[in-house]
Amino acid sequence: MKKERVIIIGSGPAGLTAALYVARAQLDPLVIVGKQLGGQVAITHEVENYPGFVDGIGGPELIDVMQKQAERFGARYDYSEVVSVDFKNGPPFIVRTHSDEYEAESVVITAGASPRTLDIPGEKEFVGRGVSYCGTCDGFFFRGKDVVVVGGGDSALEEGVFLTRFANKVEVIHRRDTLRAGPALQNRAFANDKVSFEWNTVVKEIRGNGKVDEILLENRETGETRTHATDGVFIFIGHYPNSNFLAGEVEMDEEGYVITDEQMRTSVPGIFAAGEIQDPIYRQVATSVGQGCAAGMQVEKYLTGREDIGWT
Repeated sequence: MKKERVIIIGSGPAGLTAALYVARAQLDPLVIVGKQLGGQVAITHEVENYPGFVDGIGGPELIDVMQKQAERFGARYDYSEVVSVDFKNGPPFIVRTHSDEYEAESVVITAGASPRTLDIPGEKEFVGRGVSYCGTCDGFFFRGKDVVVVGGGDSALEEGVFLTRFANKVEVIHRRDTLRAGPALQNRAFANDKVSFEWNTVVKEIRGNGKVDEILLENRETGETRTHATDGVFIFIGHYPNSNFLAGEVEMDEEGYVITDEQMRTSVPGIFAAGEIQDPIYRQVATSVGQGCAAGMQVEKYLTGREDIGWT
């Protein structure tokens, strides 16, 4: 079994920031990357709302810089995925990947969350080329364009109204004839001249030539299908935290988000969490970076405290 002082689970902005702070404290962290280095940001074409980049920066480029910065101070990377953990009897805490088993004195969980997808033809193909799961991130690229929003909850209407700042027209496509969003949000959307609604309708396919050009719609009541021209498809049917491997190990809410206090501490001393794994509200690079910073600082404080009482 391999022994580590600090293991960081996940490699998005929260994880890489935590790695930077832990590495600068000379604690030699190991980052277990997960399915994709950088998480969702790595598949974002351009990030324009992260401070410090006047002209924006590509998602993959931002992650590359963050990774190298943490690596400069001693962070190391295991390009595997965590499949299970044992936090109940630690420290040391047990972290298992597909090929290795580690003991760690402290762990930072930054495994993130994933948007729920429609799982229809064309969806994966056009991610970053007209398909998006974040209006705040990508709305600026659709100035003067016509877009559709898929969903009927709070996120769908919040993001739909936000998109009217840029888009010429926003059409909300909802599988039912009533919305799930709160009354205040519904009133805002109904009062916006740029927002229209397509009821009892689902998207069956996303089509285009290099970028999104049209979608195939199906009326759920009649079964009738038709094509609908659009420049972008924003999908807001919810997120789910990547926390299955944590079941029974730390306290989570009913949706599976890890519960932390204001210092990023979980219900288990020595285990911290940051980013979208514990944040169902903001889901931004900037907030994840701040949370990763806090978690990294708290790890150093925790381990220093353990050393002060003679534990190593």
